[in-house]
Amino acid sequence: MFRRFRIFTELAYFISSSKKWWLAPILFFLVVLSLLVVFTESSALAPFIYSLF
Repeated sequence: MFRRFRIFTELAYFISSSKKWWLAPILFFLVVLSLLVVFTESSALAPFIYSLF
């Protein structure tokens, strides 16, 4: 179960150890955008979401 989240812990460790804090907002935006696409994939909101991009 926790092996799935290993990439996230390694990524967080990389950001904190190398002091590349500018990556955090970019990754946050990508995660939110991908969750938006996945959850609205088969709903009635899909045509409205896809027309924004």
